[in-house]
Amino acid sequence: MKASELRQKSSAELKSLLNEISREQFNLRMQKNTGQLTKPDQVKKGRRDIARIQTVLNEMAGA
Repeated sequence: MKASELRQKSSAELKSLLNEISREQFNLRMQKNTGQLTKPDQVKKGRRDIARIQTVLNEMAGA
């Protein structure tokens, strides 16, 4: 997900997306610990998406 796409969304949409990705991250961590994770690159992508969303939310709060 690109930052330019995120900037077009409202803060409520971003917060719900952040919540959804955080839940997905939790599930991926559980799969990793039990040895059932098939795509380990998803963990890294999720972390980066969370960081992008938080950055855009902080930009909106500062503006």
